[in-house]
Amino acid sequence: MSEIITFGNFKGGTGKTTNAVLTGLALARQNKKTLLIDFDPQANATDIYFKTAVNLGNDELQFKQTLLTAIQDENLESSILHLDHNIDFIPSSADFSLYPRVMEKKFKDNYLDRVTYFSKLMTKINEEYDYVLFDLPPTISLISDSALYASDWVLIILQTQEHSLQGAESFLKYIQEQVIDDYQAPRLNLLGILPVLLKNGAPVDQSTLNVAIKEFGKENMFNTLIRSMERIKRYSIRGIYRRDQFDNRIIYLYNQVAKEIIERTDN
Repeated sequence: MSEIITFGNFKGGTGKTTNAVLTGLALARQNKKTLLIDFDPQANATDIYFKTAVNLGNDELQFKQTLLTAIQDENLESSILHLDHNIDFIPSSADFSLYPRVMEKKFKDNYLDRVTYFSKLMTKINEEYDYVLFDLPPTISLISDSALYASDWVLIILQTQEHSLQGAESFLKYIQEQVIDDYQAPRLNLLGILPVLLKNGAPVDQSTLNVAIKEFGKENMFNTLIRSMERIKRYSIRGIYRRDQFDNRIIYLYNQVAKEIIERTDN
């Protein structure tokens, strides 16, 4: 069975999507068969992976069907696209914003049935992959509830700024009080906090990191720190590529993240 990980934070703009797509590729390089599910109607992860496909020489990759249509057909496998060795993804699109409405129509009287439905659809997928990653929008909704309920782990992306720290704290509180206590999520646990976008020599960033370590516990903080690099910002525009030492540096960092994920999930 796969290890299912949700990337999250209630603060937008923290780099959740970029970190999810780069981690997916890194896990694939560690010989882990990986599936990324773009659970955000804005479809930014989808856009990055389609651009990455072009960089890999596969400019003919196209939608099979949207995630929402696959859910309505009760056949998630029909929407899976192959990006590269060991890495597949399920693309999202604007119509996925209708997911709460579709679930409300299907389950008129019971919100918990809406929350648990996607987890049931994932049964076959769970047998095919080592890791399944969810990329979420930074909002509380049925979309986030469904992904969290289906997950084994949550990986919080912490931008080293005060608002991101507050978003991480709120996210953890919501997971405990709502998803675990109220919805009775059967497996969900904290995988860790990944600090990102640290600026070298910036006292505010270091101060925020120190507060996070005190708040969440050193054992819950990833050892790998993702420092601010202009090259990572380009990936959202051009897709992910490997051309020079700057790309190699980023690949090395996310290989370390992937190794730490494997170690933490194994333990």
